[in-house]
Amino acid sequence: MPKITYVAPDGTRNEVEAPIGSTVMENAVKNMVQGIEAECGGACACATCHVYVDDEWAAKTGSPQPMEEDMLDFAYDVRPTSRLSCQIKVTEELDGLVVMIPERQA
Repeated sequence: MPKITYVAPDGTRNEVEAPIGSTVMENAVKNMVQGIEAECGGACACATCHVYVDDEWAAKTGSPQPMEEDMLDFAYDVRPTSRLSCQIKVTEELDGLVVMIPERQA
């Protein structure tokens, strides 16, 4: 099963196993990862699951689609590797994915 590492703003790392086909957000919520609020439950209707994808993983997770880009306008401290974790589907290729959680969510 692929593993995802969530890095908190203070550097604390939380590694979780993630079923293929789930989302990075779903796994954060299921494993009570602090900082991922996911208020809309994964509908891409808020920006409370914002993460920064580690530079080494940015190409593998891909770029935001237009709807996600629109929602990122509401996120806090958007960066080039910003993504909504509800829009990143877990695949075998994402085993070892590292995402950083911003200081706060929008």
